Amino acid sequence: MTDELSAEPESASTRRDFLYLTTGFAGVTGMAAAMWPLVASFQPTADTVALASAEFDLAPIEPGQRITVLWRGRPVFIVRRTAGQIAGDQTVDMSALLDPEPATARSLKPEWLVVVGVCTHLGCIPLGQKTGDPRGDYGGWFCPCHGSVYDALGRVRRGPAPKNLVVPPYSFLTPERIRIG
Repeated sequence: MTDELSAEPESASTRRDFLYLTTGFAGVTGMAAAMWPLVASFQPTADTVALASAEFDLAPIEPGQRITVLWRGRPVFIVRRTAGQIAGDQTVDMSALLDPEPATARSLKPEWLVVVGVCTHLGCIPLGQKTGDPRGDYGGWFCPCHGSVYDALGRVRRGPAPKNLVVPPYSFLTPERIRIG
């Protein structure tokens, strides 16, 4: 008789453990199913990923020419600089700049300048990309909203803008092709 009594609690214990494990597994599975949409909502959407980087062909741009492209919904100014512009930028007195930054920090290759075309004061788009636009006293860009003036490297020279035009992350894929972002 003692064998029968000891066998019965062992069977109930095994059944109870099975029910605990099954219930726990179902709870964890249900919790994971409920959390999946929440975690998925933190991922960027397909259109955001598509705008993360963009490639542009530089071959048609002549020396001295400026173009505007869109990246992440913002204008990006691309300038193919002339030898005279490059030489002139080397002679600028850094102490005269509001946000001192040497020419080598503003472009990967001296011939090319790539900057986000948004004024660092209040987000206006500076003039200077078109041939007839005012470019200020330094041959760069002029912000019509509050009068900030940028030089040919996008460095703020005068006005309320606190910083230079932003240089976006970019790289040269080939000598005539860049990827921004």
